[in-house]
Amino acid sequence: MGIARLKETIKQPWREQLIRFAPYIVGGVILILLPAVLPLYLRSIWTKFVIFAIFAMSYDLIYGYTGLLSLGHAAYFGAGGYAAAVLMFHYGIDLLWIGVPFGILIAALTAAAFGPIALRVSGMYFLLITFALGQLLYSIAWNVKWLSKPGMQGIAGLSRPELGIPGFSWSTISFYYFVLVIFLICFFLIYRITNSPFGYALRGIREAEPRMRSLGYNTWLHKYIVYIISGAFAGLAGILFVYYNNMIVPAHLAVGTSFLPMVMVIIGGSGTLLGPVIGSLVVIFVEYFASLFTPERWPLILGAIFVIAIMYARGGISIHLSRLWKRISYRYGSIKS
Repeated sequence: MGIARLKETIKQPWREQLIRFAPYIVGGVILILLPAVLPLYLRSIWTKFVIFAIFAMSYDLIYGYTGLLSLGHAAYFGAGGYAAAVLMFHYGIDLLWIGVPFGILIAALTAAAFGPIALRVSGMYFLLITFALGQLLYSIAWNVKWLSKPGMQGIAGLSRPELGIPGFSWSTISFYYFVLVIFLICFFLIYRITNSPFGYALRGIREAEPRMRSLGYNTWLHKYIVYIISGAFAGLAGILFVYYNNMIVPAHLAVGTSFLPMVMVIIGGSGTLLGPVIGSLVVIFVEYFASLFTPERWPLILGAIFVIAIMYARGGISIHLSRLWKRISYRYGSIKS
């Protein structure tokens, strides 16, 4: 009897770890296997969802973990996208290994330039300044003809990037798995950032910045660094979106695009890893089905979802799913003595 109990005790940590990571495992399996059996049009929407999940995760770094509510995050999404588009359109450089690093660099430099301006204030003033900075880039993209294809506002007719591999050509499924690999890398990096001492310091700044300053933390520098990191991830999402959409327009720098990751994070759950992913899934697929039936009412539908989430799913969908999973795991996963 004692040996049997000892064996159960040894097994318990393994079982608890399996239960803890089961949602991530199930999510990974769905992301890997489901698109292979989806129709072509739904596979394309699924790819868009994964791209915007990266965008939403980048926004969650500054809002969910640092407490900075921004309305200009599309500035970095569009900066990365425009950098890759300009390379292809004006210089004929469509090699992936040049376009992606260059776009990320431009997005990070844009965030580094805007950060000292935006981080001089906080709260509602931070929201307004980020909105103004985003609209500034939108105005530049709208008025500078060099950033547009002749006869239109924006750059269209772009192609998928070249990998430099002889005989390789993109398909919808190969591009999806390419985007998925990038998403998984971003997910892992953001996990490492948010679960590092730096990430815990960001949480402290979110909860009580004066106390963190009294403990000796340079809170401004922490916010500035995460602002640049967040901008780099948003720029990567913008580059992938250009490769997916084959075009970019000034609207991708505007407030409407900035509003999307904010809604995704609030609906899914801020300050969590899965929240932005769940929020992106909800918003992208509701947008798709709304466009089939009532495309002109999509802003109204998005606003209704936002209000419903705030009223009946405070904290986000992921928080409620996490609580449900904890109850299930406690009931079925614990080992009774």
